This record gives sequence, structure tokens and C-alpha cells, in this order.
Amino acid sequence: MKTWLLASRPKTLFAAVSPVIIGTVMAVGAGKAHWPSALAALLGAIFIQIGTNFANDYADFTKGADTHERLGPTRATQAGLVAPVTMRNATVFVFGLAVLVGIYLVGRGGLPIVAIGLFSILAGILYTAGPYPLAYIGAADLFVLVFFGPVAVGGTYFVQALEITPTVLMVGLAPGLFSMAILTVNNLRDVDQDRAAHKRTPAVRFGVGFARWEYVICVVAACLIPALLYVQGAAPAWSVITAAVLIPALPALRSVFVDQGRVLNKTLARTGQLLLLYSVVFGVGWLIG
Repeated sequence: MKTWLLASRPKTLFAAVSPVIIGTVMAVGAGKAHWPSALAALLGAIFIQIGTNFANDYADFTKGADTHERLGPTRATQAGLVAPVTMRNATVFVFGLAVLVGIYLVGRGGLPIVAIGLFSILAGILYTAGPYPLAYIGAADLFVLVFFGPVAVGGTYFVQALEITPTVLMVGLAPGLFSMAILTVNNLRDVDQDRAAHKRTPAVRFGVGFARWEYVICVVAACLIPALLYVQGAAPAWSVITAAVLIPALPALRSVFVDQGRVLNKTLARTGQLLLLYSVVFGVGWLIG
């Protein structure tokens, strides 16, 4: 159990949970919450995230990106804790659980949910697998922004309200940006190893300086999105309190400029915590009105 908990990367699950919280809060605010659908969306998101982590664990090992020189948290396959074929089978099993949950959501929301589910699972697999893995060609950031942002928030809202609005999708950019920030910390920490493995992340393609400012822009923009919507008359006044999340974010913003190597693992965990904090603060502000 400890091995599989390690492989599931619990600190990354905030990226799956937070968009569901935000989408559900917006459904509650609109008077259209549907709690069975919210729970199913939460389970589906968690299963897809874990399946993606398992697929990444397997693929990075087989491609040689995870070696004994790895600076990040232990990977089960690379450490010899799980055989590659077992990790591959576990990936299929967990994605299968996501499909089972998705059957209920399809009954609720119809064909749009089929598309969201299938493309989310496909993106999770192609993140590090296939002939042109997203993480290896530098396209992972965009897919993380989309699938952990507007797709996750919009999908959660849709299965409850059975409709979607531009405001929901705009708010969805915030958790997507935070997830991009999490990925950026990974890229900063592993830039030398990724370069050696021909993994063309933005940090490898454009340099460490680019990645550092990418992190800053992602965090700051995410915190200010509700304020922008308020100015446009699309969000309640109290939602602007998300800007206050920038205060506890200051140590992480500093860290990406001064730290490197394994020290950035703390910044990685802190960024995940900031995402969860953001979703809670947003929820309180949105519901207060």
C-alpha cells in the first residue's frame, strides 16, 4: 500500500481536486448543484490524475528519463519497487475505474462528457507515452492548462448545471495556471536531466530564466482572474480576495529564483498547497457574494 501510495503522488492530487471544488462552488452559487454528480466528478478526476501519474512513472522509466540521478521524489518503477509490466497494468486498471465513474456522468451530461473523459485519458497517456509524448516535445504546459483548468472546472459545472457559461471557463483558467506552475517547478528542478534525456521542456528549450518567469506569471495571473471578472461585472465583489493568496505565495515565488535541485521539491509541494488554498478562498469569496 505504501508503494502504491507513493506511485500515486498524493501531493499532485490537489491539481485534480481543486478544479472540482471550484466548479462545484460555482454550481452552488448558481443554485444548480447536483451532489451525486459532484462526487462522481471528484472521483473521476482523481482516477484520471492517478492513472496519468502511473503512466508517467512507467513511460519515463522505459524512455530513460528516470535514472538513479533523479532529483525529484522517488518513482516506483525506477526505484525497482514495481515491475514495469505491473505499473503498465495498474495504469490500465485505474483509467478503467475512471471510465466506470464516467458512465454515470455520461448518463447525466451526455456526449460532451464522453468527449471530456476520453480526451482527458488520452492526454494522460500521451503526456509521456507514444511516439510524440507531450512532455518531451514541450507541449505539456498547454495541455495541463487546458485539462486541469477550463475542461475540469467546466466539466464539473456542466454535469451539475447541464449548461456552461464563459465565466465558468474563464475562472477555470486559474487552477490550470496553478497546475502549469507545478509543472514548471518540475521542469526547473530537472532541467539538466531532461536535457540529457532529450526531453524538450520549456526550461530546456528557452532556458531557466524563461521558466522562472513562467512560474511567476502563472501564479500572479491565477490570483487576479476573479478581480478581472469583477471589473467586467461577471464575478461577485468578494471573489477578489483570491488576490490575497499572493501573500503566502511569496516564498515560492522567491524560491524559483534562488533555489535549484532537490530543494525545489519543497516548492513543488508548496505550489500544490497554494492551489488548494486558492480553491478554498475562491469558494468562500464566491459564495459570500
